[in-house]
Amino acid sequence: MSGHDHGEDGVSRRKVLECMTWAGTGVLWTITGGVPRSLGIIDSAQAATAAASGMTFLQISDSHVGFDKPANPNALGTLEEAVNKINAMPAKPSFMIHTGDITHLSKAAEFDNAERIISQSKLDVHYVPGEHDFLDEDVKFYRERYGRGTKGAGWYSFDAGGVHFIGLVNVVDLKAGGLGNLGAEQLAWLEDDLRGKSKSTPIVLFAHIPLWTVYPEWGWGTEDGGRALEYVKGFGSVTVLNGHIHQVMQKVEGNVTFHTARSTAFPQPAPGTAPSPGPMKVEDARLRSMLGVASINFKQNEQRLAIIDTPLQG
Repeated sequence: MSGHDHGEDGVSRRKVLECMTWAGTGVLWTITGGVPRSLGIIDSAQAATAAASGMTFLQISDSHVGFDKPANPNALGTLEEAVNKINAMPAKPSFMIHTGDITHLSKAAEFDNAERIISQSKLDVHYVPGEHDFLDEDVKFYRERYGRGTKGAGWYSFDAGGVHFIGLVNVVDLKAGGLGNLGAEQLAWLEDDLRGKSKSTPIVLFAHIPLWTVYPEWGWGTEDGGRALEYVKGFGSVTVLNGHIHQVMQKVEGNVTFHTARSTAFPQPAPGTAPSPGPMKVEDARLRSMLGVASINFKQNEQRLAIIDTPLQG
């Protein structure tokens, strides 16, 4: 995004992104026809007003239940903080999306603990797996809980509020360097799933690893993600939600807006600022400003999506 590209409020998109990523400030994004317009840095009252204007849903990601290393010795506790923040929202969201790495080691007890905390939100939750959810033999723990009614390794679609949602799985058969992979079977299903859909239908794709290439040296991208994006290029409004990198990044390509979410467990370094990705230890006072959730708003008949990133603190 260009630093000279301004929204109507005069705040440059680059500056807004810097505030959102490093200061942990909530920012509202309105997406019209696939092009985002920043409405500026907002407070909780403004966020509540925006959320009440249309259908809203939440994105949560990378809870890594079971993680207990110095970067966050209590990942279950910060997940619970995130759920408490959700429960305190003035306008109840329609549902929640979890973009993977529910657990850290795919243990049954970790899935049980995650369900115990997330269920406290009393929201319908739509999951896709992260690579950390597929570590057990036969991937049975994820499949037993979240795989029923899905296709292949767990992909599926549903409609809500005039929006078509598509959950994709790109953590099977990872490619060189850890790049994500969708595979021919899933891509064929995606093409068929979109066939016959009106081009005016807003589309939301969600998967764990970014479908766009963030930083291939760290495996932050999906090798065949471009194939999936070809199938949605004719739609007027497309939003792609991912996790995996534990930090907020956004970009726009034509009609497609890409958004990655914070983790509720621990931050990771910005691309290229460390020898490798992984849990990043920060001062205890800064940790919760680098964790959080995202709220997305859709207003019927306006093809509008607004993204509000909310840190646990700050």
